Parts: sequence; structure tokens; C-alpha cells
Amino acid sequence: MAVRDNRRDSVYLFGALCPDRAVGTAVVMPAANSEAMNEHLKEIGTQVAPGALAVLVCDGAGWHQLGGKLVVPDNIVLLPLPPYSPELNPMENVWDYLRGNKLSHRIWDTYDEIVEACANAWRFLIADVDRIRSIAHREWACVNL
Repeated sequence: MAVRDNRRDSVYLFGALCPDRAVGTAVVMPAANSEAMNEHLKEIGTQVAPGALAVLVCDGAGWHQLGGKLVVPDNIVLLPLPPYSPELNPMENVWDYLRGNKLSHRIWDTYDEIVEACANAWRFLIADVDRIRSIAHREWACVNL
């Protein structure tokens, strides 16, 4: 039997991983929209290795669409996935993992506790390089120059 909570406070965890370097970065935002995605892109841009270019796999979420609202840093390129193809997005496995291991069947009393739970879940994930590589690596997504 699962715990049920009828309150409606929520947050959105925006995350990105580099399985090759086994690193990741995330932001916790109050909404999932273009403004939040811009903050996430800005944070990713600060974490890209000097001289490197990050290819960010994006699904069809509305806040992933360019449409003039996203500000993509020069060291990031967005790679849109075909519609209805979550199996191609490695981050879907990450969200499933975090929901199943750190963020499900729990109730938090305050908004700040929700934010802290998301931050703790993300820190748990990125503290284990083997976990990052096993969950986020896709052979087809590797580019060697």
C-alpha cells in the first residue's frame, strides 16, 4: 500500500549526465517551461569541458523546443528525438531510477523539503560513477573524433 498525499506542491528536476566523464548537473525549478530550461542550459554550459561541445538529447517536451524562447549556450547543441521515442532518451532511465529508489512513496511536509529531496536524490545519483555510466550510456550516442 502506497502513501497518498492530496496536496499539490511540486518541483521539477532538470538534469543532464555525461556518461563518458561520469558527471552530471541539475537544477530544481518550480515550473517546467522555457525559462526553467534556459536556467538548466546555462548550468549545463558551465559544466562542459573547456573546448568541448555537449550534445544534449531532447525529447518533444514543450520546454525543449527552440521556437525563439530557448537560449542555447555556444558549447551546447540540441539533438531532438523523434516523437514518441522515450526509449532513445537516456534520461528517461534516470528519472525511472530516481523515482523508484529515492523519490517515490514519500510525503514531504513543505515545499523546501521537496526541493531538498530532489537535490539529495540527484547527489546520490552523481556520487556513483558506475551508476551514471550504467544508466545513461548509449553506444549509439557515442561520438569519437
